[in-house]
Amino acid sequence: MTDWNVGDLSFDRWVEDLESVAAAARTSGKFGLVGISQGAATCIAYAAKNPDRVSQLILYGAYARGTWNRGSDEASRVYRAIIELVRLGWGQDNPAFRQVFTSRFVPGASDEQIGWFNELCRKTTSPEVAAELLETRARIDVLDLLDKVQAPTLILHSREDGVIPIEEGHILAAGIRGSQFVELDSKNHILLENEPAWERFREAVLEFTGTGKSAHGEDAAFAALSSREREILVLITEGLGNAAIGERLGISEKTVRNHVSNLFDKLGVWSRAQAIVFAHERGFRP
Repeated sequence: MTDWNVGDLSFDRWVEDLESVAAAARTSGKFGLVGISQGAATCIAYAAKNPDRVSQLILYGAYARGTWNRGSDEASRVYRAIIELVRLGWGQDNPAFRQVFTSRFVPGASDEQIGWFNELCRKTTSPEVAAELLETRARIDVLDLLDKVQAPTLILHSREDGVIPIEEGHILAAGIRGSQFVELDSKNHILLENEPAWERFREAVLEFTGTGKSAHGEDAAFAALSSREREILVLITEGLGNAAIGERLGISEKTVRNHVSNLFDKLGVWSRAQAIVFAHERGFRP
């Protein structure tokens, strides 16, 4: 699944990959699925085929119909042009071609965030594979599977999403029986942590899953941290650098850096300053 060059990139293969991951996990009982953008259709197909395995579905920025199945000639022409740009410029050092792709996903992003996303795109896959993946996305059609989904489903969608129109979210909500729909006040397909829509997203997901704050008032986001990561977050909030943390805990600075990177990923922050603010605002307890 992490190969740079892949043979079969069809939608059916995506579903098979999810089935393989679920089987390899050897989970007992049901489990929840989170589907984002084109990943939502894969989750829908899996849930429809395996109703006894899926406890909940959370779908964000999702759709049942790819661009070429929405009946819009203009949208199809724009999409084909983007695919051609991807083939020509995805792998270039100059990010101009990828910028067209990126700016549609996060129009509200800072220059730093745009640059990070551009570079991530370049490193993640080759131009040809990226173009083929986009073509597969455009052909998706799981409309006939929506009424087969039995799991409780939460659907969230940005009101002015420039990648996936909110109407596609409404189609999902109308087709999946008993689903909940939450409209987010945003233009971004990828939500940014500093916009109110991100907080609304978090609240809706925590409410839907029955999680949220722990008994002592700490945000559920910290539950994913290991005991060592919690120790390091405490020391970060005290203003200590990696070397000082390593000395305090009796571990190497390299090990500290690895733990810091992991806890940043789990909390969804990019810097020590953000981690400190996140911890203070969300009731982190040492």
